[in-house]
Amino acid sequence: MKKILTCLTGALLVGSVDSALSQHYPARPIRMVVPFAAGGGTDVVARVIAPKLGQQLGQNVIIDNRTGASGNVGAEIVARAAPDGYTVIMGNVSSHAINASVFKLPYDPVKDFAAVSVVAIAANVLVVHPSFAAKSVRELIAAAAAAPGKIDYASAGNGSPAHLAGELFKLLAKVEMNHVPYNGNAPALTALLGGQVALMFSAMPAAIPHVRTGKLRALAVTSLKRMSGAPELPTIAESGLPGFDVTQWIGIFAPAATPQPIVDRIYAAVVASVKQPDLIERYETLGAEPLGNTPKEFASLVASDVKRWAEIVRAAKLKID
Repeated sequence: MKKILTCLTGALLVGSVDSALSQHYPARPIRMVVPFAAGGGTDVVARVIAPKLGQQLGQNVIIDNRTGASGNVGAEIVARAAPDGYTVIMGNVSSHAINASVFKLPYDPVKDFAAVSVVAIAANVLVVHPSFAAKSVRELIAAAAAAPGKIDYASAGNGSPAHLAGELFKLLAKVEMNHVPYNGNAPALTALLGGQVALMFSAMPAAIPHVRTGKLRALAVTSLKRMSGAPELPTIAESGLPGFDVTQWIGIFAPAATPQPIVDRIYAAVVASVKQPDLIERYETLGAEPLGNTPKEFASLVASDVKRWAEIVRAAKLKID
């Protein structure tokens, strides 16, 4: 009986502490870890919404880029952070779904995080340097078939969505291309802009501005449906590779055990932010679409994507050295 009473007392104390934290949240600035380089797609999405979240929450939301290992470094920082709502992560399908099948992770992408909400969804976009001859997906496939392993494509790192998009493309098109990994989408994009590589399956928010200025040429998007921010671009699926789908979600997670009222508070701030016309317009110009789904819906999406990408990784026989 004493043990039972002790457990009940402990649970009540924890509950009261959580309640007190929630009632006064947030009382100081919030750190939003972005586990990818500044200038990449996830970073751009985070920097657009951060001021909006700050307005909704009444505290500054400070971006903290912690790069490395395709998002694993930043994700582990947040997984180990205090579950008080003051450290969150703007993760994506790479850090919280793909990496589970590619790396031996020091964290569990499902159990060690509390899903808050998907901020935006974005396809990757297949972009080439203007000097590259191919002007369509079919022409790229023909060029790759004619020169196996001679065409270099950049990615944001081993196991990143850009890498997996390239591997899936090779698998479905039955061609060989040479993968060149970089430490983040921004460095990879810089290499492409400089003509060091021929092409890239880049995050749309980072690449579309360069497409609009003519510094890159877009061939297609990687989603099953055309993106509202760039409706003129065909999908890879409709351009010769039926079923090709690499749609990237970008969303906020808190550490596991973060009190639900705090998760709900951040979620409410996301929903209010993604409804603002200027944010919608900004995201669409970047090729992204705002979302704002519920914590439960987001958690379900993560779990299903972990399984889906595991199947793709196995089919592509992908190994990370």
